[in-house]
Amino acid sequence: MPPDPALPAARTRWVLLALLVVSILVNYIDRGALSVAIPSMEAEFSLSDSQKGMLLSAFFWTYALLQLPAGWLVDRYDVKWVYAAGYLVWTIATALTGLVNGFVLLIAARLLLGIGESAAYPAISRLIVENYPEHQRGTANALIDAGTKIGPALSILAGGLLVDQFGWRALFLVLGVGGVFWLLPWIRLIPNRPKQVVVDADEAPQDLQRPPTATVLLHRSVWGTSLGMFSLGYVWYFLLTWLPSYLMDTHGFDLKAIALLAALPFLAMAVATVMAGMAADRLITRGGSPTVVRKGFALSGFVLAAGCLVAASLVDSSTVCVALLVAACCALGMFTGNVWAMTQTMAGPAAGSWTGIQNCIGNMGGVTSPLVAGWTVQQTGSYQTAFYAAAAVMLVGTAAYLLLVGPIAPVRWSKGLQA
Repeated sequence: MPPDPALPAARTRWVLLALLVVSILVNYIDRGALSVAIPSMEAEFSLSDSQKGMLLSAFFWTYALLQLPAGWLVDRYDVKWVYAAGYLVWTIATALTGLVNGFVLLIAARLLLGIGESAAYPAISRLIVENYPEHQRGTANALIDAGTKIGPALSILAGGLLVDQFGWRALFLVLGVGGVFWLLPWIRLIPNRPKQVVVDADEAPQDLQRPPTATVLLHRSVWGTSLGMFSLGYVWYFLLTWLPSYLMDTHGFDLKAIALLAALPFLAMAVATVMAGMAADRLITRGGSPTVVRKGFALSGFVLAAGCLVAASLVDSSTVCVALLVAACCALGMFTGNVWAMTQTMAGPAAGSWTGIQNCIGNMGGVTSPLVAGWTVQQTGSYQTAFYAAAAVMLVGTAAYLLLVGPIAPVRWSKGLQA
């Protein structure tokens, strides 16, 4: 396929993609650090299971609710600087977490972290729409999504070892101070001027006028992708926040073993998401329908992951349990490697607003699942119900994509609210 003159130079796109991958890696290391630090915090602050659930959930209160204003900002202002401001806020919040001396201040630091990180996905989605055509978005999104999986793996692996040697405060201080250095190449290398939305030559041209947020909010497919993202958020943050505690409480692993074993599912998911995104792009380049290809990968992954999670909760063998968790995360990678490409292709000039709405509703799953898991564990003394709930939510997400999400093609915003 000949180069598209509307696209930035290939080198610029690779630099942009590399910086986005690193930023989202830092994003998920910072938000995931709490899950490996919380056993030490529990001892220092005498936290109950319900308080642990509240602390693990607090980040999502601001993160989810501020997705809508973040989407509005990146659709109307230079996304480079919107993202830089959000990044700076979340690295400061990470460093402050290592300095607090009480439960209330811990909650406040997590709320501030959510404020900063709320800019991430609307900004990234806007940048991908501006710089990559549809047949490249699966790979671009998959590489970024791999950072969301490698980040928690590094949080658990390196963070667990750091907490074991130096305590939990050192973990947050190192992450917060070290993360600031990403801003230097971002400010220097990324152009200030926003670009036009990029479409493939064989796609119908889009109305480049950004639709009002209310118009986007009322579109049926927005609600379908948002419910699907809620399902992903629920299961993903259940694993991210409770997996270390589950492996320690149910299967008796110590912190050093957790640092390795709890990282494996996330590393496997990173590999799977890249493979799924690249495979989907290849099939589409060869003439496959984006609707059939991307929905096929995504929904098959959801169903397989639900089955593996239920099976993992039922087995007694620690080895088999970890293997099933790895398989579940690989299946989730089939979904995550394609989900954002679907949204971006449909949204076009409304990418920031649609992403903000989708991520707002999606991250309500992050608010819900840590609280539900904490409550059920405290009430039943078992994690099994929490695993069942995660599987059931994924099946609801599958139904939402089948029934509500229209064809994976640009929405003609100028023609109203048709799907």
